[in-house]
This record gives sequence, C-alpha cells and structure tokens, in this order.
Amino acid sequence: MPILIDNQYVTLQYHEDTKIVHHIYHHGIAGDYLKNALKRGTEALKKQDAVKWLSDNRAIDGVTDEESAWINDVWLPHTMKAGWKFWALVVPEKAHPRINMVQFVTNFANQGVLVRVFTDDAPAMQWLKSLTDNDAVASA
Repeated sequence: MPILIDNQYVTLQYHEDTKIVHHIYHHGIAGDYLKNALKRGTEALKKQDAVKWLSDNRAIDGVTDEESAWINDVWLPHTMKAGWKFWALVVPEKAHPRINMVQFVTNFANQGVLVRVFTDDAPAMQWLKSLTDNDAVASA
C-alpha cells in the first residue's frame, strides 16, 4: 500500500488491492497541508482509475470558510471529473467539526457521490470494499 503523504498533519495512502484512496487527518491540519492532501488524493484517484475514497476525519477541528469554498468550488469538481463515485466519511466525535462535515456530505451527495457516514474506520473500509461500479449507477 503506497504511502503518498505521511507527516504530522495527514497520512494519505492508496490501497492498491481495493483501489481506495484513504486519508487520515491528524490534529491541526489546515491550509496548504489540507489542500495538498486533497489534491494528491485526487491525483491518485485519477492515475489509478479509482472511484473510492475513505476520509478519516476524526481528528479534524473543522475547516475555515475559505477552505470550505475551495473544497466545494475547486477540489470537488476536479475530483468528480477524475471519476470519484463513493465516499466513506469517518466523522469527528466533537459536535462543531462534525456539524462542519454535514455541508460536505450534503453537497457531495447532491453532486452524485454516494456518501456514507461512519464513526469508525473499519466499517467504512468494509462498506467501500463491498461496492461495485453498478452501485453508483443504482444510486443515481
């Protein structure tokens, strides 16, 4: 499993056997570290012809309005064009960052990404492994 980024803010990896892009945010990720992790994940998705992404966001404190706008207006369209179809989101325990994630769940789902929310990474990974391209068509 290639590790694409591993620093104090994020671990980004690509699971070759399941074709899943997987990030684990560490406490304090923001700004360029956040954007770089998302961009690198999109590059892996496109390069590997993958469609699944697991976001372990349990350690995130939320995102700023500027980061949110960039994610929705720049990153999301680019990632959708790269072929993204399935998103498993592991949400933070704290209420504020969890509420912050709701806007992304709603927006991404409205754009055609099949989204499921989890509180632990094991069932999130299991769900992604169980999906086929036909699941994206059935959910549209």
